[in-house]
Amino acid sequence: MRKKLGIPFALASLMLLLSGCSSVNKPITSESTGVWNEYVVYPLSWVITQFAEMMGNNYGLSIVVVTILIRLALLPLMIKQTRSSKAMQDIQPELQKLREKYSSKDATTQQKLQKETMELFQSQGVNPLAGCLPLVIQMPILLGFYHAIMRTQEIKNHSFLWFDLGNPDPVYALPIIAGITTFLQQKIMMGGTNNPNPQMKMLLYIMPVMIVVFAINFPAALSLYWVIGNMFMIVQTYFITAPNRKKTNQLDRGAKK
Repeated sequence: MRKKLGIPFALASLMLLLSGCSSVNKPITSESTGVWNEYVVYPLSWVITQFAEMMGNNYGLSIVVVTILIRLALLPLMIKQTRSSKAMQDIQPELQKLREKYSSKDATTQQKLQKETMELFQSQGVNPLAGCLPLVIQMPILLGFYHAIMRTQEIKNHSFLWFDLGNPDPVYALPIIAGITTFLQQKIMMGGTNNPNPQMKMLLYIMPVMIVVFAINFPAALSLYWVIGNMFMIVQTYFITAPNRKKTNQLDRGAKK
């Protein structure tokens, strides 16, 4: 449960970090110094600006394109994460049996539980830490996006659709869409899983609410990045989990017969 709930708490910590960064008021340029500025913030700012210039100075559309490019670059990791998450879901019944078998809290019993749990992971080819890597990579990107937006005047002051990129969405449409797409992405991920564990169910509802709360208070450009990224993930997750859904449906039909 701690690992599952650690994801939203990590996002919460990130958002607190976003709001407290003192350097956010300093413009980002090619002359900005520091590893963070030189290798994360300025490259993102430069790429967004370059695509915007090719699209008639449309910074909103540029953010959409850059978001898709980032998602494509992360695609191998995200596929690995999705498959790892599905594999973890599939072995939940076996894990529950092991917890019931070794329910005693003494050190010897817990060591046996850990040993058999690791053997189960190895036999099923599951890496319980595989799902963490994409999140660890995405968090600096999200933070870098925030800095690139707020420290590049052209991006910060640009209007796109009904909102200003550097200000929160005035009608809360993007935050709501971000929450809905987060929910859908997780729901599709759970598709084909019979009786998901309570932690998964809790995360299914906690994450969208947290995303909405964050998106309401942060620049609309960040919400735009999240929405486009979620839509990409929904399509990706749907096709990756399609074989599992088909297999589950066949098993359900066979059981009914």
